[in-house]
Amino acid sequence: MSITVERIGAGPDLVLLHGWGMNGAVWHGVTPELSRHFRLHIVDLPGFGGSPLPDDTKYSLEWLAEEVVKVIPEHASLLGWSLGGLVASQIALTHPQRVRQLITVASSPCFLAQDEWPGIAPKVLDNFQLMLKGDFGQTIERFLAIQAMGSEHARDDIRQLRHWLSERPQPSPVALAEGLRLLAEVDLRDAMHGWQGPWLRLYGRLDSLVPRSVAPLLNARFPHSISFIFEKASHAPFISHPQEFVYHLQKLTV
Repeated sequence: MSITVERIGAGPDLVLLHGWGMNGAVWHGVTPELSRHFRLHIVDLPGFGGSPLPDDTKYSLEWLAEEVVKVIPEHASLLGWSLGGLVASQIALTHPQRVRQLITVASSPCFLAQDEWPGIAPKVLDNFQLMLKGDFGQTIERFLAIQAMGSEHARDDIRQLRHWLSERPQPSPVALAEGLRLLAEVDLRDAMHGWQGPWLRLYGRLDSLVPRSVAPLLNARFPHSISFIFEKASHAPFISHPQEFVYHLQKLTV
């Protein structure tokens, strides 16, 4: 299969992995500034944007990671947003020699809320799966609204996300359904002890999908990692606060 990768800029290699329902165009707001400091590799995950999903795909996090590894540089920093953070984390676990630094944005090794673990309520993910079987467009719109919820300029964030999403082909229904399944089932909390390299975790204080209370829990589990919380951001800090995002990313990237 062929994965679409947009490459731009000069400097250390930085791979950008988008979240569920999106595509690589979501990074275009920070691409001009980031490309001044990094050689960007903006990936459309299989089934999203310009990357087709083969009919016989056995969809899993491990499969996604292996497909992405085929198209990225040998020793790059991996930046994964939301679901993309799970893909980046899986690559760090299975191909540590390929990863210079792991950077997760508004992501969690376990997205589903469980006993004493904050996250997305199971019924929310169940409802999205049900909505996908009906109106695809309405499902995406609802998810865009949740991602921007709490942001001081939520309407602008949603408008921007919608615009970038429309720049590329619609996602595969299979990839959407399977992506939701991964968000509901994957739990890398124990596995991530296998990654001892640099790990930068970025959060939005107002995020309703990855609550800020996840940050101190992961600080305790992984004291070698570094976390930073954008005070006025929600689930997409690189969209709502692009200048602040680039500033801290550049400052905290090894």
